[in-house]
Amino acid sequence: MHKMPEPQAPVAQQPGDHEWEEDGSQEPEFKPLTREEAQQWRASQPEISIWRLVGVQVLVGLAASVLGWLFTQRASVAWSVLYGSAAVVVPSALMAYGLTSSALSRLLAGFAQAAFAGFLLWEGVKILLAVVMMWLAPNVVPELSWLGLLAGLVVTLKVYWFGFLIQSRRSNVNG
Repeated sequence: MHKMPEPQAPVAQQPGDHEWEEDGSQEPEFKPLTREEAQQWRASQPEISIWRLVGVQVLVGLAASVLGWLFTQRASVAWSVLYGSAAVVVPSALMAYGLTSSALSRLLAGFAQAAFAGFLLWEGVKILLAVVMMWLAPNVVPELSWLGLLAGLVVTLKVYWFGFLIQSRRSNVNG
């Protein structure tokens, strides 16, 4: 019979041992940025307007709704797609308003922990509102097409990714 090799215990790394990447180069040490380097990095990053993103979501939702009607010739599908898009746009717009328009948000912006807590609060409101809208969908949209609703939801959610992709390409071209 063939004898299986005994499993070996992992070797603990000693101080001074370095991890090597697959190509043989040594992994660089983490070096925190200085205040000036951090400010310079922030200045080089493009600003993404949350309101522009919400506006593009609205346009994509409307276009998807029209396409849903053109492909199926059914108004119920168009309304379902539009409602699915609205289940993304309305909560996003509420969160954008909460993060950008309140005096409290501007006051807390200087305090990282408080600003993060505000972000979490508005993210929770956004998720809760989206869930409530999805739950109410059968009562709001007559002859609801779940596939149309899901299509509108997914297409509108993907606007975030396209926005980041376009923004990163702009920064690569300009930088």
